[in-house]
Amino acid sequence: MSHVLSLAPVFPAMLRTEDGVRIDAAHVPPAGGEARADLGIVVAHGFTGSWRERTARRIAHVLSRYGGVVAFDFRGHGRSGGLTTVGDLEILDVEAAVRHARVVGYSRIAVVGFSMGAAVAVRHAALRRGVDAVAAVSGPARWYYRGTRPMRQVHWAIERPVGRLAARVAKRTRIARGPWDPVPMPPHEAVRLIAPAPLLIVHGDADAFFPLDHPYQLFEGAREPKELWIEPGYGHAEAAATPELIRRIGMWIGSNLL
Repeated sequence: MSHVLSLAPVFPAMLRTEDGVRIDAAHVPPAGGEARADLGIVVAHGFTGSWRERTARRIAHVLSRYGGVVAFDFRGHGRSGGLTTVGDLEILDVEAAVRHARVVGYSRIAVVGFSMGAAVAVRHAALRRGVDAVAAVSGPARWYYRGTRPMRQVHWAIERPVGRLAARVAKRTRIARGPWDPVPMPPHEAVRLIAPAPLLIVHGDADAFFPLDHPYQLFEGAREPKELWIEPGYGHAEAAATPELIRRIGMWIGSNLL
């Protein structure tokens, strides 16, 4: 399996958002006879992530068996420009990736987001519309959550000068200073605006960042059509996602976009 996935072609691209930020991206065309030529799947990574990381590229290659994939780095991450706002202006980055998927030739668009990317995918689908399906994996339901040690570490990186320096040096993640003004709509409120596009919420019962009240709050706030998967033993976001789980997400997208 790993040998086959490594052969899938990747076409790098540089996108530009509506507010002028350069976004490092890549297009992975549909791979295999069963992949749909009309389906584009936009993949949105988690905080401090990058489409160039091995885990993210593996996810893109698995999803390419169901349709073409556009993966990208959020602003302030990797080779993209700007500073990350940790879930606010990032909806413009997703919009740029969706626009690129349509320019490439895909008429049906699904967005799959992980962790921070899940929150952004939800907010983008709610506020910008224009996508046909959303899968939110390991995402938060609300802002400022500090109930777990990993999330307290995330807030330290965001809020303290030494934390922002550490994120820049260790993870190539450049974080905007200062609080949100205004505070963006939280995911648990945004989900109600996604319908009629189908929504899939995926969360692990071993997630060390966000406990299970987050996916349940998202699911409760969403309107039909919606689906919730609580995955036994699954940890957090891209790093813990197995190829089998990603294949199931790919099949869910295909079955909901007939």
